[in-house]
Amino acid sequence: MNAIRGRVTESGRLSLPADFRKTLGLDRGGDVIIELDGSDIRIRSVKAAIARAQALSRQFLGDKPGSSVDDFLAERRRDFGPE
Repeated sequence: MNAIRGRVTESGRLSLPADFRKTLGLDRGGDVIIELDGSDIRIRSVKAAIARAQALSRQFLGDKPGSSVDDFLAERRRDFGPE
């Protein structure tokens, strides 16, 4: 794990090193997800967070028929009928 010493400004800004941004695919900027885990702060690219959520979904739901978001929405539409 790479670790560096950084500094948070009074306004709350923190600069990420260029090699960290490049590794996360943020070398040109972008949106991130910031999580507080106890006393640790985790920063993930939105792309990485979505990939993690999809992997967890596959882990719990597998490839069961009817387990996709599209299937779920179609079922809700059937439940509530036409508007």
